[in-house]
Amino acid sequence: MVDMSAVVERANILVEALPYIRRFFNRTVVIKYGGHAMVDDELKDNFARDVLLMKYIGINPVVVHGGGPQIGSVLKKLGKESQFIQGMRVTDEETMDIVEMVLVGKVNKEIVGLINRHGGQAIGLSGKDANLIRADKYFLNAEKAMNTPPEIIDIGLVGRVKEVNASILHTLIADGVIPVIAPTGIGDNGETYNINADLVAGAVATALGAEKLILLTDVPGVLDKEKNLITTMDDALATAMIGDGTIFGGMYPKIKCCLKALHTGVAKTHILDGRVKHTILLEMFTDQGIGTEIVVQKEV
Repeated sequence: MVDMSAVVERANILVEALPYIRRFFNRTVVIKYGGHAMVDDELKDNFARDVLLMKYIGINPVVVHGGGPQIGSVLKKLGKESQFIQGMRVTDEETMDIVEMVLVGKVNKEIVGLINRHGGQAIGLSGKDANLIRADKYFLNAEKAMNTPPEIIDIGLVGRVKEVNASILHTLIADGVIPVIAPTGIGDNGETYNINADLVAGAVATALGAEKLILLTDVPGVLDKEKNLITTMDDALATAMIGDGTIFGGMYPKIKCCLKALHTGVAKTHILDGRVKHTILLEMFTDQGIGTEIVVQKEV
């Protein structure tokens, strides 16, 4: 006998999603794919299906992926230690070769293949393809003693995004293709730069005028000093939490790219727990949402 209550509940879920589907129809959503969601087979499969579902209901997903654990694993096998400063990987020439091999040659193609296996049309891109991501060298600043200039830290072939060639992405999107972007960039002299995937995702979202920027990570979202989840925060609170040290490490570049995206045309940004099944769909199509939503503070 059919359990009608279960059937009705499924219908209710679809009805709940309807206004969100209508709101985001033909809008672009940039998703930074990283963390545990990239290494767990079930979560990888769910991610591919979720992205494809978004495409089929009229939303334009663009995926920017990381690959830190995969890069670290290969470096370890080669006897090379990973070093991070302010959440950024120190990248010498040897490390850059490995980064490019892993991100562009392996991880990117795995994601593309998984989406296509489920019936989608995805194409993998690096920053070199059609000059998609123009970059220059990125230096870190470290505060020193009071009233002295900050220390400038050279972290090697790490880049920052100068320009995103949005036209190639618009062309692919218009043709029904899902772009999958590896976070490398090309310099003025043809050099390859390793770029933080969160920052690339933010720059891509800005270039495309995206409705949403979603960053997947391995924590529930942004946590306060007592380790409680902050479900919604504005840019002023985020800036204050960076200032008092509550936001640090790998969360620092995530928040920074969210703030920049918010102030360059992206409507909303989200930091979600990629370990949760269908986390993107829960955020976009349910009343409760999930993770942390970051918005621009409203003027009084």
